[in-house]
Amino acid sequence: MFKKILIANRGEIACRVAVTARRMGIQTVALHSDADARAKHVALCDEAVHIGGNAPRDSYLRQDRIIEAATATGAQAIHPGYGFLSENAAFARACAEAGLVFIGPPPSAIEDMGLKAGAKQLMEKAGVPLVPGYHGANQDPALLQAEAERIGYPVLIKASAGGGGKGMRAVERAEDFAAALAACKREASHSFGDDAMLIEKYVQRPRHIEMQVFGDSHGNYLHLFERDCSVQRRHQKLLEEAPAPGMTPALRARMGRCAVAAARAVNYVGAGTVEFIVEQRADGTMDFFFMEMNTRLQVEHPVTEAITGQDLVEWQLRVACGEPLPMTQQQLQITGHAIEARICAENPDKSFLPATGRLDVCEWPECVAFGCGSEGAASAAMGGAASVALGAANVAAVRVDCGVRQGDSISAFYDPMVAKLIVHGDTREQALARFDQALAQTHIVGLATNVQFLRRVARSASFAGARLDTALIAREQAALFHQEPVGLPLAAAAAVAQTLLRERALEGPNPFSRRDGFHSHGLVRRRFGFRFGDTQATAWLTYERGGSLHLSVGEGAAQVTGPLAFDPQMSGPPAFGPQVVGPKAESPQVAGPLAEGQRVQIDLRFAGLRTRASVYTQGDLVHIFTPQGATQIRAIDLLAHAGAAVAEGGRLTAPMPGKLVSFAVKAGDKVAKGQPLAVLEAMKMEHLIAAPQDGVVQKLLYAPGAQVAEGAELLRLLASRSREEPARSR
Repeated sequence: MFKKILIANRGEIACRVAVTARRMGIQTVALHSDADARAKHVALCDEAVHIGGNAPRDSYLRQDRIIEAATATGAQAIHPGYGFLSENAAFARACAEAGLVFIGPPPSAIEDMGLKAGAKQLMEKAGVPLVPGYHGANQDPALLQAEAERIGYPVLIKASAGGGGKGMRAVERAEDFAAALAACKREASHSFGDDAMLIEKYVQRPRHIEMQVFGDSHGNYLHLFERDCSVQRRHQKLLEEAPAPGMTPALRARMGRCAVAAARAVNYVGAGTVEFIVEQRADGTMDFFFMEMNTRLQVEHPVTEAITGQDLVEWQLRVACGEPLPMTQQQLQITGHAIEARICAENPDKSFLPATGRLDVCEWPECVAFGCGSEGAASAAMGGAASVALGAANVAAVRVDCGVRQGDSISAFYDPMVAKLIVHGDTREQALARFDQALAQTHIVGLATNVQFLRRVARSASFAGARLDTALIAREQAALFHQEPVGLPLAAAAAVAQTLLRERALEGPNPFSRRDGFHSHGLVRRRFGFRFGDTQATAWLTYERGGSLHLSVGEGAAQVTGPLAFDPQMSGPPAFGPQVVGPKAESPQVAGPLAEGQRVQIDLRFAGLRTRASVYTQGDLVHIFTPQGATQIRAIDLLAHAGAAVAEGGRLTAPMPGKLVSFAVKAGDKVAKGQPLAVLEAMKMEHLIAAPQDGVVQKLLYAPGAQVAEGAELLRLLASRSREEPARSR
């Protein structure tokens, strides 16, 4: 077995490999860019080597520096993780030439499967079923469009050298083909250095089901069953589960044989995934077609580990060291059901726009990390996770694989994934219940994430009922986007309650420091101002005789009013003991003021409503997490904001840091609401910026190719105030 390996990756997967290597007694070397100098994966490894600047091309894609680092540190092998150089045949070949073992398939297998067109020709010879399409070398745009018309719309344009949804577009109409092709070519060229495309029939109601395969250098092959990855956004996987709902033993056997045949056809060694597109027929039967083979470990490999109890990274290391596969096909069994979610820094309500920023709060449910075994593992309550070995007799109910820590930042240089949440149950129903509970206990503050969106997807009729296909999110969009699970009354009540707690934390022994609304006669009323979404609201708190509280939120018919009471319990120092705020309640005894971002747990009762809330504050922004869902409400300093104007017109700004690819307009152009104005490239994807309203473009403020900061003004747009444009608007 290897004594030392270098991990040529970062984040969650680098941590994942390091944990298994440490359990096996293998020393590890981490790589890091400038931005990752203090990253979690650096802390987990035995050594670390700085290899360059923040951009991947200056660090994690620098093959020469990576090989130099491996040689200098005495590493015997390089684990590429996924992404970056994991499917780069030239890098695998360079490792061999330097006397290093590439922990992955041979370069020839990467090359054979790396170009989708060539791979499909190989699969056709191996008897693996294919989707009708064009996989030729002629890339003339006119020919590609002609092929699309021959196949019949809708078609799917895919980067031949690509993966991860990059360089991929579904096209419904012939008139949209040219623009979609150009966008795919740009993305593919930037991400893979190859803009070759293939065209395929877009299968209706498709499911994405893949088979985990393994081969060794002794000619042995097997599969570790399937994963369903049908729930996707922008052609990128969001939820994965194993086994695939509705999978019959006969269909599993057929798909498994084809997956093994695909691996055998290219003399595959190591971990790989054969992806199939599955057509669902009206009679309930399913058929499958080869889509592609990923010649690396997949992001979603933990669900396979959960249902088999096997550590796939350990398998990789043993196979790369020349050992035979640890098990035979007959020895592998499926146990229970597993579901994985990719928790990403993105805003689903803004077309999944990636988010950047600091993880001011990053707390997880009770879980294990980077392993599925529960025997002998210390559980990790909110705020941390224990690293344990795989292969235990009992599989942990909840696992979190996370490459960041509270206080770390998500930057625009790398993928926006924060963590993977994996749950396991005896049945799919049990796994779903655990999944929802675990997501409810996941608290992230500081940037936008998709956690609440994932809860809604899991609760949707289609997902809960296992009516799966790649259009699930579009089909369920009415229930998934722009939802408010908590509501203004409870949100305002929670904000008021935590304000009272923070004020009382400042009280001293002097009775004049008390802030409990005491008055010698009459009632005392206090006004709170809030902004909840697009709504500005007022809440009135009344301190009644005897110490009880009464709260009114909103106005008119929408007003909610009633008694307010809560049992607070603080998390972390300073802490409160259980306390009821109500008649004859006494002020809490506290050790000191509450820290910014400190969690306040409240059993909240207001106007006949009751919930458990975890509340965090960031300045005037209050984040509230409840079993029903999470929300945020902004407290308004009524004096400071008196008469303040909030309108700001005529500016269109970059929603995140990135490169300005192009403008679709010029100064003087009239534009309509929703019309494309510019294309911004960030986090390896292109994002369209559209006009928020009708108007006239006054000025373009950047040139294509420029790097822009978040909030940078890209262009000035004069909004149309009437059907007739005023002459001075020019």
